[in-house]
Amino acid sequence: MTANALLQMVAYFVFLVALAVPLGGYMARVYTHEAGVAQRGLGAVERCLYRLCGIRADEEMTWKRYAFSVLLFNAVGILAVYGLQRLQHFLPLNPVGLGAVSPEVSFNTAVSFASNTNWQAYAGETTLSYLTQMIGLTVQNFVSAATGMAVLVALIRGWTRRTTEGLGSFWVDLTRSTLYILLPLSLVLAIALVSQGVVQTLDPQATVSLLDPWATDAGEIITEQTIARGPAASQVAIKQLGTNGGGFYNVNSAHPLENPTPLSNFLQLLSILLIPAALCFTFGTLVKDKRQGWAIFAAMMLIFVPMTVLTVVAEQSGTPLLSSLGLHENMEGKEVRFGIVNSALWATATTAASNGSVNAMHDSFTPLGGMIPMVLMQLGEIVFGGVGSGLYGMLIYAIMAVFIAGLMVGRTPEYLGKKIEAFEMKMASLVILLPASAVLLGTAIACVLPAGTAPLGNPGIHGFSEILYAFSSGANNNGSAFGGLTVNGTFYSIGIGLCMLVGRYWVIIPVLAIAGSLAKKKTIPISVGTLPTHTPLFVLLLVATIILVGALTFIPALALGPVVEHLTLSNR
Repeated sequence: MTANALLQMVAYFVFLVALAVPLGGYMARVYTHEAGVAQRGLGAVERCLYRLCGIRADEEMTWKRYAFSVLLFNAVGILAVYGLQRLQHFLPLNPVGLGAVSPEVSFNTAVSFASNTNWQAYAGETTLSYLTQMIGLTVQNFVSAATGMAVLVALIRGWTRRTTEGLGSFWVDLTRSTLYILLPLSLVLAIALVSQGVVQTLDPQATVSLLDPWATDAGEIITEQTIARGPAASQVAIKQLGTNGGGFYNVNSAHPLENPTPLSNFLQLLSILLIPAALCFTFGTLVKDKRQGWAIFAAMMLIFVPMTVLTVVAEQSGTPLLSSLGLHENMEGKEVRFGIVNSALWATATTAASNGSVNAMHDSFTPLGGMIPMVLMQLGEIVFGGVGSGLYGMLIYAIMAVFIAGLMVGRTPEYLGKKIEAFEMKMASLVILLPASAVLLGTAIACVLPAGTAPLGNPGIHGFSEILYAFSSGANNNGSAFGGLTVNGTFYSIGIGLCMLVGRYWVIIPVLAIAGSLAKKKTIPISVGTLPTHTPLFVLLLVATIILVGALTFIPALALGPVVEHLTLSNR
């Protein structure tokens, strides 16, 4: 690894921690209704929203009612986005007259943006109108992120409350997440991105003269180019901050109008992990033990940093075939203006954070360089993970870790003063097993059906990796793609759409069930037999649990794809 690479990564991590710590404290004050300055400025808006929607700010919901509210709200969002796509040719703000989106792609896209996956089986600039992009996708970017944050807060209340069934109100948590956190941050970031050249306009596409005209095979001389424009900056800001990742343009953050400069690249890269990292410190503040938040953050960093280093090294080392041509780094599929380090750092950050945006094509990475993003998704999107969803996934692993520790010493496991019993372990098992099952079953079905193999752009080992990556991305609500696999057909649109539903909502329900169970329990006083969960020992135990579960689940599949491909290239 070069000194330049090391310097860029250190600078990124320093800025991340410096911003995440104060933001985490602010978000904790938002959820305890103690953010004085923000509430004085936006409190009237919040109260107005409650009156318009008939919401009581002091309402308490059981976990079942909270879950029902989550599912109802998201179902309405899915139907609304589906309808917008199917009817966009009749609706305004469609300056180039784009037609209706096909039913299967409309279903896939609606589920994708509601579930915070943002998997895109379409090219945004040639498929969706401005109205669909703004009212449909951008709105879902906000509320899907806010949904994850609300579920996380409900889970935390399960630990902080005693002998009660109330977990707060989903509608209040959703409103505060959006109004006090996501909207202000997105406004600041959008303005910064516009200053760097990210396009934000309602004007139609522009036509410009080519500096170097060229001739087609038929002999026609092309002298003009059409450049797609639109309200991109507003969507890019929340797509990164909300760990959504869906690009306004087909090539996402590799597009010069979506990510034009090194500064815009750094700001977007920083915003991908900002809120997931900050929520660790929100967690520590809400449970009244900041050491717990630092322990979770340390466990995430202990996985993320080595993964990032391995990806950078793999891409800077290239492959034997490249070396035989005198090329010692792998620049294929990467933007020259960003280079290998920023491309590799983005690839690991976006797959660690359930973001899914790209500034380079993962399909062109080396086998090992492409395997690391795949592994980060397959771990369950809990190494920072999605906004809210990453941390509640990590807390499920923490429950698993204390359960294993309890078995080793022969006593009932505890976490944050609450006993972890059979019900919590059953629900935790569902959270871990259901997305993994969706990945492996989806991949297996795709590999044996002609509808699954026909759209492959690459045969053999690499084609298998493309399929495995696609289902890993969908079932873990990431949204990035390996590329090379055409996914806008019926099989992949419906199959990955179903996986996204499993990975989002079949996880949220068990998480809320755990929250409800914990809230009804009494707090157990700390004793000499209590396992401290803020120490380096627990951090190592938590990391070991994550890696062990991931290894047992996915190593056979990885061995058939990127591992074999790496060995094949090395032996040529």
